[in-house]
Amino acid sequence: MKKAAIGFLLALLCVLGAGCMYPNEMRQENQVATGEYIVVVQNAVDQYHAKTGVLPIKNSEETTPIYEKYPVDFKKMKERGVISNVPANAFENGGSAIYVLVDAETKPTVKMMDLTSFQQTVEVQKLVDEYRSKNYGNIPKGEEIAPSLYRIDFAKMKKKPVEVHSMYTRNVVLPFFMDDAGQVSIDYSEEIMRLIDKKSLQSSLKADQDLRELLVKDSYFVPARTLAYRWVNGQPAPSLK
Repeated sequence: MKKAAIGFLLALLCVLGAGCMYPNEMRQENQVATGEYIVVVQNAVDQYHAKTGVLPIKNSEETTPIYEKYPVDFKKMKERGVISNVPANAFENGGSAIYVLVDAETKPTVKMMDLTSFQQTVEVQKLVDEYRSKNYGNIPKGEEIAPSLYRIDFAKMKKKPVEVHSMYTRNVVLPFFMDDAGQVSIDYSEEIMRLIDKKSLQSSLKADQDLRELLVKDSYFVPARTLAYRWVNGQPAPSLK
């Protein structure tokens, strides 16, 4: 993931560097998945695809993480006249939702990625990188949660613990973890397990299945900045494979 989404990440960092932070009230407003926006954008994507034979997406690197790989290009759709207004919660309109496509090669489906979660991950990554540069390449390892994956020990960095507000369950916060190289990710284990329990999916899960698909199928949001999850010993676990 270190080399992934370079162009997209640089664009976001430019926004961060310019001090473009979203107020809490906007965050709360956009936290609610708006089905009406999804329907409008999906219709526009389908019309564009039918007219041109291609999808209205921005360029990305081959190694870009799957849920960040196909960001919707509203400019292209406006130029073709298939959409008149960008959704109020979209990043392009000052909101905190990045509209993306999933299943782009089979059944292009519109979803949203939370920019605030992405942004917080970038900030935690900066802290880890700074710690590593000052500590001879060592990273602030905490508890090992999976092979070569660890909680982040914020106390070692002399920082307050940072968590992300979940886009899936109200008032739930999610922790971060990192790999041996210090690459930071959001931990969606709790949300995946909650969904599995809610729908009694335990018996239908496959060992090689990426459990993030469950979250994507069940909501309007894709999980931002994380690894694949596998079903291991009756629990969802992040995996480097």
